[in-house]
Amino acid sequence: MPKRLELLSELVPQAKVIALLVNPDNPNSEHIIRDVQEAAHVKGVQLEVLKAGAEGDFDGAFASLVGLHAGALLIGADPFFFSRREQLVALAARYTIPAIYEWHEFALAGGLISYGTSLSAQWRQVGNYVAKVLKSTKPADLPVQQPTIFKLVVNLKTAKALGLTVPPSILARANEVIE
Repeated sequence: MPKRLELLSELVPQAKVIALLVNPDNPNSEHIIRDVQEAAHVKGVQLEVLKAGAEGDFDGAFASLVGLHAGALLIGADPFFFSRREQLVALAARYTIPAIYEWHEFALAGGLISYGTSLSAQWRQVGNYVAKVLKSTKPADLPVQQPTIFKLVVNLKTAKALGLTVPPSILARANEVIE
């Protein structure tokens, strides 16, 4: 999450207020908020936390962006948000708010930028572990592994619609650019 805040600040340097959307029902939300607050403090930007735990909460959360004078939005990593990615991307477009997401599927759905782990790589890793367990390896003998594949995806069509110029430094690091 701090890396996504850093990328969003680089993409929208004029944003002095950045909003973070989290699912309050996610047990990791407080940890996410703390991490992003620390990163925002280091970057010198004000962080406003928005919460949405049900589909009906999204409209109110996005509507509050105007009153908060938010210049950008960081969408928290949450399975519920992933399942509503088209709705979140559409709301970001409607409110013309630059937003960053964790998974590349958001950028494919029209989101501005995503940076995060590869879900397909994670599922492949899960499949490998299941195969090992089925071949009699004890789960306790398998090491805990962290994701190693991260993707940066930039959607230039969305950037153009928002009137943003994506810095060459971000484009140079992108794994995929949607034109």
